[in-house]
Amino acid sequence: MNNFQTILVSVFLAIFAFAVLIFSGLLDIGNKIGKNKEPAGKIIVWGTVPSTDISKAFLDITTVNREVEISYTQKDPDSYQADLVEAFARDNGPDLFIITSSMVLRNDSFIYKIPYTSYPKKTFIDNFIDGASIYAGTDSITALPFAVDPMVVYYNKDIMTNQGIAKQPSYWNELFELSSQLTQKKDDGTINQSMIALGRYDNVKHAKDIISTLLLQNNNPIIQLYSDRYRTSISLKEPNSEKSIAEEALSFYTEFSNPNYKAYSWNRSMPNSLDAFTSGKLAFYLGRASELFYIQEVNPNLSFDVKEMFQTPDTNRRTYGDIYAMAINKKSKNIDLSVYIARLVSEGEYAEKMSQAISLPPVSRTVLASKPKDTYMYTFYNSALISRSWFDPDSKKTNDIFNEMFDSILSNKLNISSALAKASQKINLLLDK
Repeated sequence: MNNFQTILVSVFLAIFAFAVLIFSGLLDIGNKIGKNKEPAGKIIVWGTVPSTDISKAFLDITTVNREVEISYTQKDPDSYQADLVEAFARDNGPDLFIITSSMVLRNDSFIYKIPYTSYPKKTFIDNFIDGASIYAGTDSITALPFAVDPMVVYYNKDIMTNQGIAKQPSYWNELFELSSQLTQKKDDGTINQSMIALGRYDNVKHAKDIISTLLLQNNNPIIQLYSDRYRTSISLKEPNSEKSIAEEALSFYTEFSNPNYKAYSWNRSMPNSLDAFTSGKLAFYLGRASELFYIQEVNPNLSFDVKEMFQTPDTNRRTYGDIYAMAINKKSKNIDLSVYIARLVSEGEYAEKMSQAISLPPVSRTVLASKPKDTYMYTFYNSALISRSWFDPDSKKTNDIFNEMFDSILSNKLNISSALAKASQKINLLLDK
């Protein structure tokens, strides 16, 4: 054997031996590379979710990923937005901050957008519920969603049983037939038990969310992008239609507070709708999934159950829901780790742990596919799948606009069409800002 052949054989033997060591696990090259790429550092997170709940999920992450430290600060919902603006102005804002769709437009200039080149839009759509697409922009992802707080129907089981109602209504129009059974009045006309709290705004908790549900069920997005500007669509009419979708929705809604209509079951003298339900005086309460524990705590003896939101026949099954997401501060000193943490809590194992920790359904399709045994959470999971939201420019100010709109309608100062037009103008002014 000549020198060249000897060298060639030696090289092949060396390569063979090297391969054996790798496949046997004696040489841990792959794992070392993985460990070198493990994200590390400290991440600061802000939000309004109770720290006692969300910290459990973050602890699971840091227990497995020991090079990662997550510090969470619970903020007061009333001052959260102002706290964020002040912190960003001083360049000491959190790396991650929890938002809902009503915070997107106001914080757009502070958010690091995840490009579709690193997180394909198709992957986002496949991973999350349809409603989460509100965070999927034209060329990037605004935030990574992880939980949803959907509107659902709580109902008093004793009231249903006493009236011989075995099957709960599924559609809004079925309420008309039940009103005479479920709304009880005294001789002077005073309501002492109501079927449902609809018709007014001031004493109906989540009135704006209920109106939003009616609009979203009828394919009105409430806010949409026209060219490069966001505008409201609540006063727009369909072609060849005398009334807009919003006019129809408000006409239906206000019937429940009009003594001249069959559906009359609520008026200005009634207490807050949540208080009425917990005191056993309201058959149906339209509320959030997050209110479950509060209802149980206030009245442990209340016999109630929960079902999906009422729907409109021949339209898409939908309900309004606040979709929580992790937004990334574009001035974060650790963008990569921030994206890594945001992805962990929105996908797979940690998405399920986050859902359990904060007692809200996830937005991950994979997690939602495995329905929980708990009857309440089973309904919440189904409601999560049909949840939608909208780009509310300022939730407090639009709440005032909606309240004023209802006042003008119920006091007969304006008809529904004029009141909607006025509300639209004010919402568009907010969008312009």
